[in-house]
Order: sequence, then C-alpha cells, then structure tokens
Amino acid sequence: MSSDFYAVYTDYESDHTGYYTTIIGSAVAQLDEIPEGFVGVTIPRTTYKKIISKGKMPEAIGKTWMEIWQDTTIKRTYKADFTVHGEKYFHGEEAEVETFLSVEE
Repeated sequence: MSSDFYAVYTDYESDHTGYYTTIIGSAVAQLDEIPEGFVGVTIPRTTYKKIISKGKMPEAIGKTWMEIWQDTTIKRTYKADFTVHGEKYFHGEEAEVETFLSVEE
C-alpha cells in the first residue's frame, strides 16, 4: 500500500465560493468495511487537469489554489478535486504536490 495521502474536495454546493467537503486520508483497496469515525469516498472517473505545486509546503499548494481560483480558462465541473501528497511532499524547498481538478471533457 502506498504511503501517499490525499485531500479530496467533494460535495460542492456550487463552485469554489460555496460550501464543500474536504476529506483527508489514504487510498484503500475497497470500502466494504469502514472503521467507526471514518468516511469513505470514491473519486469519480472523469477528466482531470493535473497541476503540480513545487516549493516549500504548505505555502506552494496554497499559492496553486489561489492561481486555480483566479484562472477563468479552466472549465471545472466540481465533481471532485483532489491533491496527492506523496514522498516529495517532505522534500523541503524542493517539495511537490499533485492537484487534480475535475474538468469538462
């Protein structure tokens, strides 16, 4: 099993200015047995735009989200978006996080 952790943004009320749910966790093989106090979410199969944040975290990922919110050319669907915090997340000034935005096909 991977040591990556995820932030999943889902249940959007409207767009990034409305309410939405954020779930932090790790990938699992199946959701048949979810421990008490935990939730499970399936990331929808759809088209995603990948953006890589580079630099010191969490500042770099914050900067990326500010750029995403200001970019009107990205046709987001707000089905679910997610970030992948892999091994490179812990690389100080050279850190990286992958962001996946659900977009129109």
